[in-house]
Amino acid sequence: MRRIITLIVLTISTLLGFSQTQELDSLSIQLAFETQDSLKVETSLKIIELLYNNKNYDKAIKYIIESEKLSNNLNYEKGIATSTYYKSLIYAQKGDYINAVNGYKKAKSIYQNLNDTTGVAKVNNSIGLLEIKRGNYSEGLQYCLAAIKELERLNLQKDLSLAYTNLADAYYNIGATDYAIKFNIKALDVLEQLIDKAGILKTNLQLAELYSSNKEYRKSIEFYETVLNRAGTDNDSLRGRVYPKLGREYLKFNDFDKASQYLIEGLTLNRDSNNKAGLLLALNGLGDLNLRLNRLNLAEQQLYEAGTLAKSIDNNDELLTYYKLMKDLDSTKRRFDRAYVWQREYYDLKNTLNQTASNTIKPLKVSDLEFNPDFDKDISTPVLESVDNLKNTTSETQPSLNKFKVVLYGLLAALAIVSTFLILIYVKRNSNIKYTQELEEKNIKIQLQNEAFAEQTQHLESVNNVKDKLFSIISHDLKDSLSSINGFIDLLKEGSLTREEFDNLIPELSENANNASLLLFNLLNWSKSQMQSLDPKPSLFDIQEVFESKIKLIEQRMESKGIELVDHSLRDFAYADRSMIEIVIQNLLANAIKFCKNGDTITISNHISNGSCIISVADTGIGISKENMDKLFKNSSFTTLGTNNEKGTGLGLSICKELVELNDGKIWVESTLNVGTTFYVQLPKSKPA
Repeated sequence: MRRIITLIVLTISTLLGFSQTQELDSLSIQLAFETQDSLKVETSLKIIELLYNNKNYDKAIKYIIESEKLSNNLNYEKGIATSTYYKSLIYAQKGDYINAVNGYKKAKSIYQNLNDTTGVAKVNNSIGLLEIKRGNYSEGLQYCLAAIKELERLNLQKDLSLAYTNLADAYYNIGATDYAIKFNIKALDVLEQLIDKAGILKTNLQLAELYSSNKEYRKSIEFYETVLNRAGTDNDSLRGRVYPKLGREYLKFNDFDKASQYLIEGLTLNRDSNNKAGLLLALNGLGDLNLRLNRLNLAEQQLYEAGTLAKSIDNNDELLTYYKLMKDLDSTKRRFDRAYVWQREYYDLKNTLNQTASNTIKPLKVSDLEFNPDFDKDISTPVLESVDNLKNTTSETQPSLNKFKVVLYGLLAALAIVSTFLILIYVKRNSNIKYTQELEEKNIKIQLQNEAFAEQTQHLESVNNVKDKLFSIISHDLKDSLSSINGFIDLLKEGSLTREEFDNLIPELSENANNASLLLFNLLNWSKSQMQSLDPKPSLFDIQEVFESKIKLIEQRMESKGIELVDHSLRDFAYADRSMIEIVIQNLLANAIKFCKNGDTITISNHISNGSCIISVADTGIGISKENMDKLFKNSSFTTLGTNNEKGTGLGLSICKELVELNDGKIWVESTLNVGTTFYVQLPKSKPA
């Protein structure tokens, strides 16, 4: 089977190579027969691009030289810029940093004169990638961030995937893991569109490791398992790398069965392939596992091997883990003198690593992580005179200065006397002004306090009115729902129901329970908002998962009402408090069902717009009049009856608005009477700056 797959891959590679050679030959023939010089340059540039993509740099340089000569003779600036750009790319590939940067800057200057934003973006991206590879993260980040906006507008996916990936690496290397996660997720989205399997695997693995370093272990496990599913069973090298890490993630949750399974499989694979790095991860993980399970002798054997291996391959991170586990092991065995030695070794190594890191990586400010529009503008500095000139000037002016010294001292004395009188006058005047200001401030404070008391009184009256109306509605609706449920339970106790009657009553009971649940849900969150105790705890979560969980709660109600659901939701992440957004989506779905009739449709979807996640819940129900739309989202108990005379508290949408805005989002509605209604929710995809 492996031979067949290898043969297929080789055949495809040969066909691709033949196709590229054929295209190159076709362009070469076209170049030979071109009569117009400007067309020759364009054809030559296409050949250069093809040769560069095929990594045939020496041949590409020959075409670049000819293209530059012809472009200079014609004064064809675009040809000069593009030739220079590709020459710089080749310099960068060969490690010639100075010529590469000089060429990039020359090409960028020409592109800027031509107002060629695409060319500028590509050059900025290339400079950024080069600086990041050299460890100049601050400068490289700015160039890449400058390029990304234009690359996104043009949807240049290959350039974008490279820019996103390198930005993620740069952010990871400077310890900005949130930013690294953000750009890896962006890269993953583009790589999925490009069907770049190798890139997808690599990015999923990086996300798993980033979430692990960020102590988001559930997400880390999710991405590690995605890597395993995509890699298949033949990729032993990748599985050997992932299994020990996945086992150690499960160990964080004390899931010893799964941790043991993955760690042992990782140990076996890495021993067979002599992969020392993977073997070290598995041994430290198993040592930790057996230490927790009180298998102390086995743990000691595995940790001893891990320590020897960590020192031999100079893996300081795992050596730190080894020292810590040995300290815990000897403490458990009550060998406190040895435990103290391990603790000292641990802190000595940790301090050394921290010092090395601080010397290696220049600390960046938060502002360095975001795009600065002025990052590449030259800062002009004034030219100072030489020290000799200053000395000469001083010696020439010295006699003149001596003549004026006596006059100057006399003026200073007169000035001191006048200043004294002025200060006395000022102090007296100032005391009067201060007294007047204090009186005015007291009056203003009293006035503001009176206004605040009046406003607070009005607010309390409004809240009290809403509360009275709310409890009136709730007492009625809860009484109906709970009475129905209690009646059903009584019938069950008495044995008065047949199986058929039991099945017929279940949808009604489910709807009553859901109504009561949503009613209490909204009441709880309304009361929290009035006490100002809503505190969001944002994180990245999958919108599609939330939709799926909430659809299960409403399936029965939709079926009983004859409503069809169209699910256009996609797997996409938003950065918000998941539980709050679940409340919002549950309210919006409940509203859609409430105002739909038999045969109507509810459509759920989500998409990305301008870097934000947009969620929509649309229905083909009775719609909302313009007059009523103005009353939505307000902190009042405005409500209307549903198509089956369903009642509500009128607080659902005002709670939705408050929860969305607490998470830095927006909510709005579009509706046409007797046509339908669509509610939109906009949420950030990453932590707002």
